[in-house]
Amino acid sequence: MHQGAASTGCRCAVPAARDAFHLWPIESPMPNVEKQVQALTNYLWSRRLPVEPQELQRRAVHLEKKFLENPDLGQVEEKLREAVLRALRKTTYHWQELSYNESLSLVYMAARLDGGFAAVSRAFHEIQARVPEFQPQTLMDFGSGTGSVTWAAHSAWGQSLREYLCVDSSAAMLVLAEKLLKGGSESGEPYVPGVFFRQFLPVSPKVQFDVVVSAFSLSELPSKADRTELVQTLWRKTSHFLVLVENGTKAGHCLLMDARDLVLKGKEKSPLDPRPGFVFAPNKKKQKEEKFSMVILARGSPEEANRWPRITQPVLKRPRHVHCHLCCPDGHMQHAVITARQHGRDLYRCARVSSWGDLLPVITPSELELPLSPADDKDFLT
Repeated sequence: MHQGAASTGCRCAVPAARDAFHLWPIESPMPNVEKQVQALTNYLWSRRLPVEPQELQRRAVHLEKKFLENPDLGQVEEKLREAVLRALRKTTYHWQELSYNESLSLVYMAARLDGGFAAVSRAFHEIQARVPEFQPQTLMDFGSGTGSVTWAAHSAWGQSLREYLCVDSSAAMLVLAEKLLKGGSESGEPYVPGVFFRQFLPVSPKVQFDVVVSAFSLSELPSKADRTELVQTLWRKTSHFLVLVENGTKAGHCLLMDARDLVLKGKEKSPLDPRPGFVFAPNKKKQKEEKFSMVILARGSPEEANRWPRITQPVLKRPRHVHCHLCCPDGHMQHAVITARQHGRDLYRCARVSSWGDLLPVITPSELELPLSPADDKDFLT
């Protein structure tokens, strides 16, 4: 083990949430629920970003120029327009907004409660590992869904948190999340006290929260302008940490890098941890991986941030060398082949015992082709 090791193992939802979840198939039977869960899971994972109007216009102009080379289409403007529209329909991703009614909310809970809890728990673990003295009292969750962020936050900081604000545009989701907190019933005491549910963000710009979270919500917005406005609003409402989590896909990673750059260009402070990662979703009998990307933006001095890169793929251990795929502090990816001869015995040993998701205690140069340098801390191996 070393100081960059960050594995949290299997993250299991608290028993109260699991027990309440298992009540739903009895009270609200749904046909083909397993197929619906799998279909929604696949859809959410493969979902891409909506095409911006400027990009759509650029594609249309390109297709029009291409079709003008065809003399038959070039003579009739109507045919040209139809051909362009037909080609756009075939080649453009048709993004649609999801409307979560009661039945779809139930399917979403079955599909994403465990994975969402595991991913956010990992993000909170990063904060606890870096700032162990941090004891938040207030938390806001935008796009709260079934409340997995609340459960994860209570598991991490239940002793200090006094207020949880869950914001979601779907009234059905809010009802479901509140019912889950009450053990699956509409009456009774909630397992987590101090939780409030709203459909809109607080209006007052002066209201701030110690921790603000947006998990798998940026991808639900229809345009880049909407995402920009949301990130700026969430950052203004953050007093300590802003946690952004999305799918561990190219689209999810791009969303978070855009959000990170937006905050940094606004002369705000540097992120605590802009890295892809993974955890094991909570199912002891049948473990599964939850792949996600996360950015944790912290109010504080950039010098306080850890500058070690994070391992973003399984470490490939080969005779006398190790392959590590790294996400560097500036957000760029690097494939490092580490050997004892080139990088030193300590760093080589450290790489061999590292796992996917760990920080590698090295200082990466700005030029990716240069060899890695060991961290200044000579005691990073423990």
